[in-house]
Amino acid sequence: MLVIGLDPYRVPGPWDPEPVARAIAQGMQRFADAQVSATSCLFGLDGSDDIDEVVVEALDSRSWAVVVIGGGVRTAEDPLLFERIVNHVHRHAPEAAIAFNSSPADTFEAAARWLPC
Repeated sequence: MLVIGLDPYRVPGPWDPEPVARAIAQGMQRFADAQVSATSCLFGLDGSDDIDEVVVEALDSRSWAVVVIGGGVRTAEDPLLFERIVNHVHRHAPEAAIAFNSSPADTFEAAARWLPC
């Protein structure tokens, strides 16, 4: 599983990233608890990342059964961000199922809907 999402510490704005960071860690822990290999690909919206490069590098790093695209990506202020990420997944991981979570807490469930039996 590959989980693509926003690094809460690198999202601009007057907000506390700590609760989101904890929720992401807890969501990723659910994969470990279920003995399912999962990798996160987090990027910033603060200009510190070439987002396309970060995502493509993660997608090309191995074969993925499922790619989860996080809710922050889908609701970011830049509506083209989500479109770009989906197209990168389509091009670089064409065999992967694409899943969407509604919060970091349900990332495992989103991926599990598409896990091969």
